[in-house]
Amino acid sequence: MTRRSWIGWQFTGPFLAVFTLVFLAPIAYSVYLSVFRTRLVGGTTFVGLENYTKALSDPQFWEALGRVSLFLVVQVPIMLGLALLVALAIDSGRLHGAGFFRIAIFLPYAVPAVVAAVMWGFLYGTRFGLVGNINEALGVTLPDPLSPDLILASIGNIVTWEFVGYNMLILYSGLRVVDTALYEAAAIDGAGQFRIVRSIKLPALRGPLVVATVFSIIGSFQLFNEPQILDTLAPNSITTYFTPNIYAYQLSFAGQQINYSATIALIMGVATTVVAYLFQRRSMRGIS
Repeated sequence: MTRRSWIGWQFTGPFLAVFTLVFLAPIAYSVYLSVFRTRLVGGTTFVGLENYTKALSDPQFWEALGRVSLFLVVQVPIMLGLALLVALAIDSGRLHGAGFFRIAIFLPYAVPAVVAAVMWGFLYGTRFGLVGNINEALGVTLPDPLSPDLILASIGNIVTWEFVGYNMLILYSGLRVVDTALYEAAAIDGAGQFRIVRSIKLPALRGPLVVATVFSIIGSFQLFNEPQILDTLAPNSITTYFTPNIYAYQLSFAGQQINYSATIALIMGVATTVVAYLFQRRSMRGIS
């Protein structure tokens, strides 16, 4: 191999080494763990696909998967809808203090998820938080946001508060690259603001919306921080299998079932990849 041929490897080599170490190696090790089972008596034995068969017939895993799927179907459209409205409002040029609003709405994204969950958890509290203070001050009994029936909606509110600004920035960036000549031509033709939004801005946002939705799909299936933090405030609402990631975490660190935990994690990784890929492929049709 000539010296010239080595130049490309010198540039890509460090990245490939880190990529292999922190991404491919853990996946390979998880695959290795998933085909074994460790017993108190008998040690570690090869079981093939037995862990996968067990996971696919595990009602707790399916309940956790169904819960994050419901979270995805309800929370993501609301979050992206709000982000879209904010991006359109800031880009319209009619919003006074647009720079301030852009920073203010993006700011919650800078708050760590742990801090956000703790903050909202105390706001939700009926004995010590905002809900409790309202009940005491007005003599009413508001629904408990940390109850089993409302906990998923409460988590959805936290995640929406955290990520509306992030998605708004993606969509706003997409609006800023639209050719201004299109707006000028629309104005000459007598198009109003709603027609401009419908015929120019929304088509231009199709690609950014797909990107934001794919990120949101991945984030929904990875839901972990918020319910894990709220578990201390609402132990009766957050089960050990509330989400697939929490289930895998509990299996590994509390149940000492490392092999089965690796299996759950791999299944969720494949499921997330497939759903995100299918959505992206379907949505990107016709986008050049």
